[in-house]
Amino acid sequence: MRTFFAFAGLVSITAMAASAHADILHTYEDLTEDFYGTTFHHDGVTYRDVNNVSGVNPDGWTFNPGDLGTHLAVEQATYLYDDFPTFGSPENALTFGDYYVSGPNLSIGALASVYLDLDDLANAASFDIAFYENGPWGNVVYQVDALRNGGVVASDSYTLADGGGRDNVNWTTLAVSGAEFDSLHIYATLNGEYTGARGMIDDLAITSAPVPEPATLSALGLGALALLRRRRTAKK
Repeated sequence: MRTFFAFAGLVSITAMAASAHADILHTYEDLTEDFYGTTFHHDGVTYRDVNNVSGVNPDGWTFNPGDLGTHLAVEQATYLYDDFPTFGSPENALTFGDYYVSGPNLSIGALASVYLDLDDLANAASFDIAFYENGPWGNVVYQVDALRNGGVVASDSYTLADGGGRDNVNWTTLAVSGAEFDSLHIYATLNGEYTGARGMIDDLAITSAPVPEPATLSALGLGALALLRRRRTAKK
């Protein structure tokens, strides 16, 4: 009976440890419109390896790593938010490639691939992504993979509309959850190959995985030790 109560107390402490977590939200409103290099660390996330892939554009033109532009840029996208008021959080968003447009106008940059490394393990993430669809962009797939030690543990994707005619701007939300991960990979493919679609993201939200606090870990260790001693005494 005593062993049972000791075990129950241990479970209770474990449950309290699992309840602690912290969240990250990148709206980019705390940053000025500018380039932020090819690797950029911001509030628990390192953005890196922009367009560091080979692939084929929708028009058949092939590209090599770096050809699409490798920079990260915060873009004041006022006109985009005027047209899509539920996209992200006005007025800044994150875009990719080698240029941006100063002021309220904007450029949705080339986004074939980018990695986001997390300072801490997470178990959920989401973001809004704006893009061009129809025209030459039809059937391009935007995907996000959640990775743990380089292996994919969760994914979400969206296929761009293929209505032909003139292209247009639209947006969607991509989200992953249900597993712990340490990085995200956002990328565009067409017919299974990387492609140079246009992408801009906002409202990156990350839920950190629960982590036991040091004091709780000590309590868990003491509880387990006491339980082990009681079991050994009972055997005698």
